[in-house]
Amino acid sequence: MNQRILMVLTSHDQLGDTGQPTGFWLEELAAPYYACLDAGADVVLASPKGGKPPLDPKSDAEESQTEATRRFKQDADAQERLANTHRLADVSADDFDAIFYPGGHGPLWDLVEDADSIRLIEAFWAQHKPVAAVCHAPIALIHARDAEGRPIIEGREVTGFTNGEEAAVGLTDVVPRLVEDALIAGGGRYSKADDFTPYTRRDGQLITGQNPPSSEPVAKLLLEALGK
Repeated sequence: MNQRILMVLTSHDQLGDTGQPTGFWLEELAAPYYACLDAGADVVLASPKGGKPPLDPKSDAEESQTEATRRFKQDADAQERLANTHRLADVSADDFDAIFYPGGHGPLWDLVEDADSIRLIEAFWAQHKPVAAVCHAPIALIHARDAEGRPIIEGREVTGFTNGEEAAVGLTDVVPRLVEDALIAGGGRYSKADDFTPYTRRDGQLITGQNPPSSEPVAKLLLEALGK
């Protein structure tokens, strides 16, 4: 039987009080989606509200396109899955082998506090299944706890979107929290590479990536953790 990977997308579509839209980052979904699919895994998409999650329009701009994003946009099956994501409340960790969180700015507002998301991460963790997140999405891990009540990131190697990267995109004063600061405050052993260069960390079943160029490397580490 094929291994099943749950990919969790944000449902949040507003960039703070700026009046600008946000959501998930297309490349951070598309590259891991195909890395997993092409390796023979089944991929299921979910989000807090279900249905079609908001796409950050900046990630849909021409300069943000990659081979994976173009493939995703032309893939009728992928578009159908994206339009009909499952509600997180209806999803069980028992039905999957791993969980993966693509980034974008949306997770800073909803996934970080979402009770269903936290419940799922804790369930995957308790079942010793891989938990992966890239770019802004490692923020979704900070409130998840292990069976002893400790934060799952405490004392573990992690990475995520850097303060320098947030400054570079001009949103330091817009976002509700900075990923780097939040991971450090949560007890994670945070490290990073130069801004916008691929960088990943794997600490046992916990896998994180720093930024959009890290999304496919994170997916490959996830597949490695699954024995693929």
